Amino acid sequence: MKKIKLGKSDVEATRIALGTWAIGGTGWGGTDEQQSIETVQEAIRKGVTTIDTAPAYGKGLSEKLVGQAISEMDVNREDLVLATKAGIDWTEDGNYRDSRPEHLEKELQASLDRLQTDYLDVYQIHWPDTDISIEETAKKMKEFYEEGRIRAIGVSNFSPEQMDEWQKHAPIHTSQMHLNMLQRYLIDWFEYCRNHEIATLSWGSLAHGMLTGKYDKDASFPDDDLRSNIELFQGDKYPHLIDAVEELKDFAAKKDRNIIQHAVRWLLDHHTGADVALWGARKPSQVEGVQGADDFMLTADDLKVIDEILYKHVDDLDNGTLSEYGPPVRSEA
Repeated sequence: MKKIKLGKSDVEATRIALGTWAIGGTGWGGTDEQQSIETVQEAIRKGVTTIDTAPAYGKGLSEKLVGQAISEMDVNREDLVLATKAGIDWTEDGNYRDSRPEHLEKELQASLDRLQTDYLDVYQIHWPDTDISIEETAKKMKEFYEEGRIRAIGVSNFSPEQMDEWQKHAPIHTSQMHLNMLQRYLIDWFEYCRNHEIATLSWGSLAHGMLTGKYDKDASFPDDDLRSNIELFQGDKYPHLIDAVEELKDFAAKKDRNIIQHAVRWLLDHHTGADVALWGARKPSQVEGVQGADDFMLTADDLKVIDEILYKHVDDLDNGTLSEYGPPVRSEA
């Protein structure tokens, strides 16, 4: 599995990483814990040694399952890149942002315990917390970094302006942001990171399942499914996007590939794409195509055809806003 150095850190990550949002269950219809453990193990066996998780994914459940999966395998910790996040807390009413230094201290130890490790390779602030200064949060993350408890500092869902402010007080090695071939509204943020030697990770790489090709125009989602509340699956564009996805499936099949592989390669091969693409999975079978996606690159002609297919069906690809996904800050929770 091909690797890339993460910004100015000494961390080398696989360019395809396992995303574990879904195995936390929240917003995805619950969790089959044994199946989730087997999914993590299957990814590692297939060479995906970079795993991205977060406490907010199931109130610690995703981290716990990742840690358990690794503990049951004969694998060297040094061969893995474990990336998790901080800056989210929760009550019975839901999640909210909290990046106060004292909370980050508690979160780091809790994550280390759940993941059964004594250091993290990448530690990311999950969402910017506007109830506290970026300076305070950045300085605390720099403290973790200088202590050796984390190997790289990351931010997630931070705008270029917020990243500018952060870098006055601490380095940024990675930035995780929303991007896939159907949702390009943050593509300028990826360009910013490229210009500032910040490695980029993409979340939502498969457009929350739309780019698996398994949905049709009649698909519906229960109230506890995140897709019931985001524009991509509910707006007027939805049927047109499904038409585009069907044509993208046909194009991939002509190349003896599948649409998931093309969706991941688009992120890695597009000139404003990601350094690391997260491949979300919750079943071992969903990891099947990982190796295949690492065996080829999309050519300039392939990328052109993909864009022609998409723009034939929709006028633009600015589908979504971060406000659809992020939890409230403390003062609004």
